[in-house]
Amino acid sequence: MAEKNPSVRVRFAPSPTGYLHVGGARTALFNWLFARNRGGVFILRIEDTDKVRSTEDSIGGILSSLRWLGLDWDEGPGVGGQYEPYFQTQRLPFYHAVVEQLLEKGCAYYCYCTQEELRARRKAALASGKAPGYDRRCRHLSAQERAELEAKGRAPAVRFAMPREGETVVDDLIRGQVRFANEQLDDLVIMKADQTPTYNFAVVVDDMLMKVSHVIRGDEHLANTPRQIRIYEALGYELPRFAHVSMILGEDGTKLSKRHGATALGDFRDSGYLPEAIFNFLALCGWAYDDKTEIMSRADIVERFTLEKVSPSPAVFSREKLEWMNGVYIRDLKQDDVAARLLPFLQAAGLEADEETVRRLVPLIQERIKVLADAIELVDFFFAEEIQYDRQLLVGQKMDALASLKALRRVLETLEGVPSFDEETLEKTLREVTAELGLKAGQLFGMVRVAVTGKQVAPPLFGTLSILGRERVLARLGRAEQALSDLVLAQKM
Repeated sequence: MAEKNPSVRVRFAPSPTGYLHVGGARTALFNWLFARNRGGVFILRIEDTDKVRSTEDSIGGILSSLRWLGLDWDEGPGVGGQYEPYFQTQRLPFYHAVVEQLLEKGCAYYCYCTQEELRARRKAALASGKAPGYDRRCRHLSAQERAELEAKGRAPAVRFAMPREGETVVDDLIRGQVRFANEQLDDLVIMKADQTPTYNFAVVVDDMLMKVSHVIRGDEHLANTPRQIRIYEALGYELPRFAHVSMILGEDGTKLSKRHGATALGDFRDSGYLPEAIFNFLALCGWAYDDKTEIMSRADIVERFTLEKVSPSPAVFSREKLEWMNGVYIRDLKQDDVAARLLPFLQAAGLEADEETVRRLVPLIQERIKVLADAIELVDFFFAEEIQYDRQLLVGQKMDALASLKALRRVLETLEGVPSFDEETLEKTLREVTAELGLKAGQLFGMVRVAVTGKQVAPPLFGTLSILGRERVLARLGRAEQALSDLVLAQKM
């Protein structure tokens, strides 16, 4: 990790109006990586001025998702910092003070237009083929005209006076210079009539006062940047460096959304993806160290991350690649670590799993699962009092019910007297029974597997039998024997 450089200050500023989308998580990650690579400061700021849609649940979900991913913040909620508070609703005095500065400088003005009037003018502009932006009607009102409007009870908003000529250039670290004609930028509202700031204004004030040096965010904000630059310049503050990362697309080339499957970071956590794998995968959504390296540790990614290697092209969210990567990370874990992660996951799925059993199960399934959720269907029978299955599945391959019944009885009889229930003894014993009955291993083992697990696909048989233990194995074989007896009887009738 780089030596400390506190002049490098970045922020992630989510709106708590829902879950943390993987696109937002990727933006947070890039900010965090840039800060850690440069030895800088990572700030978490909550933009909660949307009072209708912002919720405490969303705030809690965002914070817990970031912590799960391992993105610790140096300043922000629960941590504090020299530029507190870090919730926009608690920063209103700052915004009001800056608005006053802009009004005094003549860089902003009061706007008394009602929403109905604005909608009507917008509709008329579109009908005549003109741009629907604000027509600056209130920009040059006299003091008398303003007083008359206020006497009618109109509460004004405040608009920023954009320059009408020339252009504004965004010098972007990822996209290079992006130019915007000022005539296309209307006079945006910076303070609503209810005295709450708009996004484009509040974000500038916060970034300015918190001394943010680099603004790394999604490219959907690129169109907002020239307006924000003009506010910075009107206040006489040095601009931060901007870097706009491309959006994440689904594999069909459209914007990643719920129709592509899970998009909330919490959903991936609840499905059994490991934070290490998600961290690695999201880092590669738009950034690459080279054209071949994919599996990298957190420390390696921090050391290698630069904005110069962030692509301006959209990233593609490949679920197949993420699943593969997660499987790699699971297989690389120590068995005790896998068990520690599986236990609460299985318990949350309603299984009465215990620590010792889960620890013994890990060697049987670690190579077989790509996400922790895969383990549920593989091991649920270990924690069930009784298992259910179609008795027809007890009939061995190329065998009838009577032959299968005889074979299963021989297995039951043999296992009742086996001296030890360890894997080696069980395998030796059942292979001897297979040879004695003149069957193939797949025929006999398939019957036994269904009898004790209820499944045709399950963890390795001998390890499964050993973990289930003699008592439960014999009990399940006994119920399977009765099921086959009933099937034989039914076929005779």
